[in-house]
Amino acid sequence: MMKCLLLIEDNAEIRENTAEILQLAGYLVATAENGKIGVELALQKKPDLIICDIMMPVLDGYGVLHLINKNPDLKGIPFIFLTAKAERSDFRKGMEMGADDYITKPFSDIELLNAVESRFNKIEVLKTEYQYDATGMQQMLSDLKGKDAIKYLTETGNVNHYKKKQVIYTEGNHPVRLFYIEEGKVKVYKTNDDGKELTVGLYTEGDFFGYTALLEESNYKESAQAIEDSSITVIAKEDFEQLIQNNASVQKKFIKLLAKNVSEKEEQLLSIAYNSLRKRVANALITLQQKYRKTEDEIFSMHISREDLANIAGTATESLIRTLSDFKSEKLIEIKEGYISILNEKKLSALLN
Repeated sequence: MMKCLLLIEDNAEIRENTAEILQLAGYLVATAENGKIGVELALQKKPDLIICDIMMPVLDGYGVLHLINKNPDLKGIPFIFLTAKAERSDFRKGMEMGADDYITKPFSDIELLNAVESRFNKIEVLKTEYQYDATGMQQMLSDLKGKDAIKYLTETGNVNHYKKKQVIYTEGNHPVRLFYIEEGKVKVYKTNDDGKELTVGLYTEGDFFGYTALLEESNYKESAQAIEDSSITVIAKEDFEQLIQNNASVQKKFIKLLAKNVSEKEEQLLSIAYNSLRKRVANALITLQQKYRKTEDEIFSMHISREDLANIAGTATESLIRTLSDFKSEKLIEIKEGYISILNEKKLSALLN
């Protein structure tokens, strides 16, 4: 069955040429000369994909996308902006509103057709069952983007690089992305009215984060920051929602992740409320080891700021430093050039009991 495309473009020459290219490629194409007519046609035709200019009379592209997303019968239709404006702020605004892609004028026939085919391929891939781990994620990305998925994502800006201590998202903001760590370490934290932080989540390579707000359809209740230089794949909210809706194993996996997060936070709160300072600091060190140690037989060592470690333990930085000094004297840990190494895991763990 032929796919139906809706092209909304106020420039008659561009509209006619673009429609002709798409028709030659085997698509049914409906055209509109402004945003108002485009929305009306969308309601009539229920197209499989919409290509829309941004700067138009009567109703601009942002207005079209807003109305499309508000309508239950149209929401979820792949949406590509066609624009001569290349400013980064315009790109960001469109993507945050839910656009799937951009084509910048002037464009070639191949660029246009590749963008359209990529959208349809993504829809098909999202219906496929994948193993829910790093391997499954790589396979899904490969199916979506080709054999060298990570390279493609990097070149097209879908892999973001964050410097140490760079904020990834902040409490109170509306979520538009799911995050997947390719390389690096990330902390998730909450801040009280006095500006004091408490770390409530630690993540590393192969982990997803930022999904709770997406599942709740609420604003972020915490902030996220890179602990070290990190490479993070950002996945559009719409793609995540489709994956959740069409893949029972993914639904089950994220339910397990949510349950695990709740359990970990309950244990952390109990530790902060009832454990001694020594136990809380020991707990923080063991938590870091469990999360970030690559092999069980290696001596765990990590460079982490004393402030970050204090935020994990739920104590003041000065108190943490004194406790670390005690642990060093007792030969439980070693501190060298900012790195903390656990020397006696057994005794340190015993402090937790």
